[in-house]
Amino acid sequence: MSLTIYGTAASRAFRVLWAAEEIGVPYDRMPWHFKGPEIRTPQFLAINPNAAIPAIVDDGVALFESLAINLYLAKKHDRLWASTVADEGRIYQWTLYAASEVEPAMLQWSGHTGYLPEAERRPELAAAAAGRLETRFAVLERALAQSDALVGNAFGIADLNLASVLFRAPAFGLDRWPALKAWHARCYARPKARAMVALREHEAKA
Repeated sequence: MSLTIYGTAASRAFRVLWAAEEIGVPYDRMPWHFKGPEIRTPQFLAINPNAAIPAIVDDGVALFESLAINLYLAKKHDRLWASTVADEGRIYQWTLYAASEVEPAMLQWSGHTGYLPEAERRPELAAAAAGRLETRFAVLERALAQSDALVGNAFGIADLNLASVLFRAPAFGLDRWPALKAWHARCYARPKARAMVALREHEAKA
């Protein structure tokens, strides 16, 4: 078995690295930056024609899109996965919810409150994103008030995928959603999560 993960931990590759660590699959890593020249070489474009990280090659299987990679790894190794078809559907549901409903608003809010240069920030876009996050967080609050995990009763790939998308959620403030706040804290208190956050912070400074 041979898994290679491409990408610095200070990027969405963080999600894949966290998943690989939780699943317990050995891997090699090419810690390439999302602005680096390596991702524009013909060799890498054959893996991800979008010239973006993360991407993986696993026993000859090339994949891109971080959350899809995580679903693949969890299902292949039957770790953090579902025991029923219904729960498998719920894993897809929450992963797609993270990608389509939560992440765009989270990125827009983060960008226009701190990430973008001040001259490029638009308060009205930050406010619109905040409104969308509030409605999405209300949905998550109701789900997590019923269970400690999104699918079943134990941490799984759906939790990891959503929690990784919500990496910056504490900066938004989660006090109005206590179940969501407690779930987020539990996810990031996991030893593998702490290790990958430390790696992310280290590589962000490099």
